[in-house]
Amino acid sequence: MSNFTVIFTDDTELAEYEAVNKGYRNDVFVKIQDDYYNLRIYDIIRLTQDFESEVKEYGYYSTETNLVLVTEVNTENIKEVIYRLYDDGYFKHLKPVDIGIHGLA
Repeated sequence: MSNFTVIFTDDTELAEYEAVNKGYRNDVFVKIQDDYYNLRIYDIIRLTQDFESEVKEYGYYSTETNLVLVTEVNTENIKEVIYRLYDDGYFKHLKPVDIGIHGLA
């Protein structure tokens, strides 16, 4: 598990509370060696709402890049799923993001 780092760019109690209640979180990064991967974390209820809304509005649903589903959008669940995805080789299929000159902590 120490081969990578999970980073929440807004690692506060308020961000956690909002993520759980909104059903999504897009400030999650995974650092593997020198590469960063930005994940879009959703629960199934929020994904269903977004799907239905976009289909109604646009006639189709355009999925989020690097979409990961969890049972509840809280830190513990997110990390547990990321650990399992890492073990399954999930990140070998993703393109790292360019985090720019500012980087992440």
